[in-house]
Formats: sequence, C-alpha cells, structure tokens
Amino acid sequence: MENKLDILLSNKFKLDKKNLTDGLVLLSEITDSSISTAFFDPQYRGLLDKLQYGNEGETRGKARSSLPQMDDETIKKFIHEIDRTLKPTGHLFLWVDKFHLCEGVMPWSDGTDLELVDMIVWDKNRMKMGWRSRHVSEYIVVFQKKPTKAKDVWTDHNILDIWKEEVVKTHPHSKPVGLQRRLILATTKPGDVVLDPAAGGFSVLEACKDTGRHFIGGDIAFGTVQSS
Repeated sequence: MENKLDILLSNKFKLDKKNLTDGLVLLSEITDSSISTAFFDPQYRGLLDKLQYGNEGETRGKARSSLPQMDDETIKKFIHEIDRTLKPTGHLFLWVDKFHLCEGVMPWSDGTDLELVDMIVWDKNRMKMGWRSRHVSEYIVVFQKKPTKAKDVWTDHNILDIWKEEVVKTHPHSKPVGLQRRLILATTKPGDVVLDPAAGGFSVLEACKDTGRHFIGGDIAFGTVQSS
C-alpha cells in the first residue's frame, strides 16, 4: 500500500481523528483511488417527510430534525466524490432508510463506476415510528467500484444479511459498531484507510480502532446528542 499520508493533498485534515468539516471539503483533499472502503450515512429527512408527522421539533426526532439536511444533489456529489477516491474493487456501504430503499437509490450513483452488489438489513431491536408497520430496521446498500468481484476482496462470507445489534444512542445517527467492524475486516487489510465523510457519531472511527485500520472522516458538527 502507498504511504497512508499520500491519500491527503494537504495537512488540513488528520488521519484517525474527528475532523470538524464539511464532508465535501474533506473529500476534495483526498487523492484519487486511495481509499479501500467507505461508509456514507446521508442526512436526509426521507422517512420523516414521507410519514409527515410534522411535530419532530416538539416531541419526535428533535435531535435528528435539527441536523443540517442534504438534498439529492448534495448526496449525488458525495457519492461521485467517494467513487473518485475509492480504489478499483473498493466498497461503499451506503446507509438508507425504508423510504429511500423503496423509492430507489440508483440515480444517486448515475455516472459513477459503482455497481450495486448486495444489501444488509440492520435489525436495531428497538421499535420506532410508523403509521402501519413499525420501523425497527435500517439498511446498508453495498456498492463496489468496478471491476466487481468477491474473491480476494471480500474475505468474510459468514456475515448474515439480517444483522441484529442494539446500540446505545449517543447521536441521532448512531450506527452498529459491530457490523461496521465486521464489514471493514471483510473488505480491507491491516493499515488500509477507511473513509466516512459524514461521520455523525464516529462509529466508523471506533470500528477502525478495533481493527487496526486507519480512518479519515469528519462531520459538520460535533457533540453527543441524544435523540428524543
């Protein structure tokens, strides 16, 4: 692997640290084809808008609804930049909710070298909102940068496509460290760099610390925020 410092165009950002930054600015400082694996958890209202609760600021989802929102064009820019920074055969793990899963996320990857190769359901074991069925899951859509292949680049074939893991909420976007740790181990080698340009609660950083991988990522806001 190239020197890990070579992935950055300047010393504006630090590896293995929580960088306070706009993710697109961070991405602009990362060299082409230098990242082994990336995670992206867009901040969109998606399901909240679809269900039209309307009272998030008062009683429901106050912390989440107060975060800066991304429109579709911004999400596309992130994904195109992630595509540029990924090595060939590298993976992007894209977190989506039920609304975006049903509506389709493929337009976000138009014009990239990313191909849809898998999906994993995260069962939070924690019941949430819903007018009809109650929301208990989120989803990881798995993209791979061409050329797409599994042999030698995905080394753990015992990851179930329904993953149950309960997390302690420390951020509106708290994610399962155990699942992310397993995905990192499956798709990277020791010393590789993992990217998360919209890191939220920095659970990917935690997973990298546990696995001997380097982390480059940041978020536009810091702080431990409990969801209401």
